[in-house]
Amino acid sequence: MADDADQASQANQADEARAAFFRAIRAGDRAQVERSLAAQPALSAARDAQGVSAPLVALYHGEPAIATLLAEAGAPLDVFEAAALGRVERLGALLAADPALAHAVAPDGFSPLGLAAFFGQAEAAHRLLEAGADPNRASQNAMRVAPLHSAVAAQRLAISEELLRHGADVNAAQADDFTPLHEAAQNGQLAMIELLLAHGADPTARKSDGQTPLDVAEAHGQTAAAELLRRLAGG
Repeated sequence: MADDADQASQANQADEARAAFFRAIRAGDRAQVERSLAAQPALSAARDAQGVSAPLVALYHGEPAIATLLAEAGAPLDVFEAAALGRVERLGALLAADPALAHAVAPDGFSPLGLAAFFGQAEAAHRLLEAGADPNRASQNAMRVAPLHSAVAAQRLAISEELLRHGADVNAAQADDFTPLHEAAQNGQLAMIELLLAHGADPTARKSDGQTPLDVAEAHGQTAAAELLRRLAGG
């Protein structure tokens, strides 16, 4: 009974340490992350309750420096972390050992290509496309974002262009029937709007609430984007 109690206590302490570690990552508290790693180096390999790795949690919360710290502290980089962090050598080695990883899905539903696109890792995105990653595979979660959606949302023009060259559907609709052109219009991305329209983006596409890209641009005060859409798309 005493052994069982000790084991339960140790498990609770481990859970509390892991929870505190992820709180520090999400808060951008680098000093606390470093203290946690110094006390328990194995935390670099920890995953949150959803199965997402510590480096990805850091990236999702806008903390790339902490993500890099974790990688340098020994966090094991699978295909998702390698893609998101732009660790091209690691990514190449993983793909060489198992080409099917180009089509893998992370615990939160995202693909390596989607992660590379969102986090602006152009060389990683290129490697994945050359390895056969599907530029039209939507995330396996409620958002249903394709890599092009991710690239446009993060304003990655060069990656968006490469995705389109590799056959990305310029009119792919994510949740709420939101297309890449809607996203570019919302963000006022003039060069992106021109790129998408040049590849056949539909300026009349409607979100689930009925708004066209022009409507979205106007609703978000993107005057220049609205004018561009009127001129290029005849709106």
